[in-house]
Amino acid sequence: MFAVKTLSLQQLNNIGSVKIIEVLNALERFAPLPLQADYDNAGLQVGLTEAELSGALLCLDVTEQVVDEAVALGCNLIVAHHPLIFRRLSCISDQNYVQRTVMKAIRHNVAIVAMHTNLDSAKGGVNYKIAEKMGLQNLSFIGKTQLVDGVEGGEGVVGSFAEPMAADDFIMMLKREFDVECVQANQLLRRPIKTVAMCGGSGSFLLKDALQAGADAFVTGEMGYHEFFDMEQRIQLAVIGHYQSEQYTIELLKQVIEEQCPGAECHLTNINTNPIIYL
Repeated sequence: MFAVKTLSLQQLNNIGSVKIIEVLNALERFAPLPLQADYDNAGLQVGLTEAELSGALLCLDVTEQVVDEAVALGCNLIVAHHPLIFRRLSCISDQNYVQRTVMKAIRHNVAIVAMHTNLDSAKGGVNYKIAEKMGLQNLSFIGKTQLVDGVEGGEGVVGSFAEPMAADDFIMMLKREFDVECVQANQLLRRPIKTVAMCGGSGSFLLKDALQAGADAFVTGEMGYHEFFDMEQRIQLAVIGHYQSEQYTIELLKQVIEEQCPGAECHLTNINTNPIIYL
């Protein structure tokens, strides 16, 4: 449970200076919606965009607890990476967490926006943030690329370390930087790792592109059992978890909003919404 927060003087002064639609437009300029995958549902999910912004809560996933957190902080906007409404809703009741979360957001006048595969694809987006956390340089796209409204997009990213790294040190770096309890890996590479390809979330479809790019390692959030076969010394695979790979997206969202919408107050969620636990 969260205690409802009384708006601070700073929040009161900021109210009226930024509208929700301005935040939405800023996000879509950085990561245009046409960059999203065909199956996706990024953009506005719930709420009225002409309302004045009292604060934005940034998260990976939207749950009932996250809406409670937004209300407690005095925020009337939630910006998430993963869409809350991903499939068509035939009704809105108490049947599941998606419907209950939508109801709670509407009841508290909290708008919900999602920046998903469009933010994954955009230059400077999620995959670039993952590369930044690893300390990679000289980044370029792998996989399908496109140009939308002057913004370059690509399915994955490849970059290089300033100095090569041994495979065991590489795995330990991932565990440390992404707070990973268990990295799924194939046999350790017996050559230094210099070039790394990556795709946050479910990125195993880019494994062939990583190989074609000459990457020594491929980092992603999810990969199937059979995809590990026949890799041996061809490439170092490192699967760190969907949530873990994308957790720093909220830092990226904060940076975009604060740079493009001065006066917008942003909060990073304190709730870990990862539905997977390691026992």
